[in-house]
Amino acid sequence: MIEQTDLVVDEWIYIPPHTLDSIDRITSDLTLEVMKKVAPSKKGLACRFTCRFVKGKDPILLYVAQDSYVIDLEDKIDATEIRKMIANSYSKFKEKYEFRKLGTVLHNTPLNAFDENNMDISEIFSLVN
Repeated sequence: MIEQTDLVVDEWIYIPPHTLDSIDRITSDLTLEVMKKVAPSKKGLACRFTCRFVKGKDPILLYVAQDSYVIDLEDKIDATEIRKMIANSYSKFKEKYEFRKLGTVLHNTPLNAFDENNMDISEIFSLVN
């Protein structure tokens, strides 16, 4: 059995720019870290997404959030299930961003797309099997 935890926002550091002559000058990057979790009767994965928005060298937003999957020890997880877990985590990450960005200059700025199908999951696969 696989259980997903609630998404926890670890950091939301918003620094409004002094001037905003063009929203086109705002760039962002998106990263994913996947970590192994272990308990006496369970195993699991934690997915942490980090997104940084900058205008030139000036930071505008640092957004970091994570959630976890708790998996019974005897369960075997395949590549499709891992991709589904990551997609679900990103979906929750994006949903939280869409809500919280409304009070910022980023209100019309989407997150970078994340395609879990194009990532090498061999290292992640070894964490849970």
